[in-house]
Amino acid sequence: MTARLFSGKGRRSVAALGAVSAGLLLLSACDKPTPLATVTVGSTSVSSEAACHDGKELSMDKVQECLTDLKDAKTLKYGRGDTLRLGVEPDVVEDGKRWQAVLDGQPITEPSSNTYRSFPGADLFATGGQGEAPASKKLNIVQVAEDGKPLAVWAFNIKLK
Repeated sequence: MTARLFSGKGRRSVAALGAVSAGLLLLSACDKPTPLATVTVGSTSVSSEAACHDGKELSMDKVQECLTDLKDAKTLKYGRGDTLRLGVEPDVVEDGKRWQAVLDGQPITEPSSNTYRSFPGADLFATGGQGEAPASKKLNIVQVAEDGKPLAVWAFNIKLK
């Protein structure tokens, strides 16, 4: 006759401990998520991780691709005269890094080391009297290094209400 090494309760405890250990091992192998950028219009906010982030400087070709590719971009509705608020996590501006807002490929702000910017009453869809406004625009937040080289790009889609 053989003796049991563990009781039923002991086996469950050992199995649970093994599962927790395996989970922690898997989590430690994961990449650290990129910091979030947030766009707020009125009381609606969307946050997103960087669409492009290699952990090093991005090539200009990669930046252009990131500025035009919206397949994973979060969408926000915007009415003329709404207040636009942009925010980034503190990690984005650490160690001399800055960020800049880009609308349809054109910078709309200077690089900033602040984590938050607000644009009350901005009209993102103004055409200057040159035809009808588009139904949507691409809004990107670009993280730049001290030397101005791009490091990451966040992508959002802004739709006219």
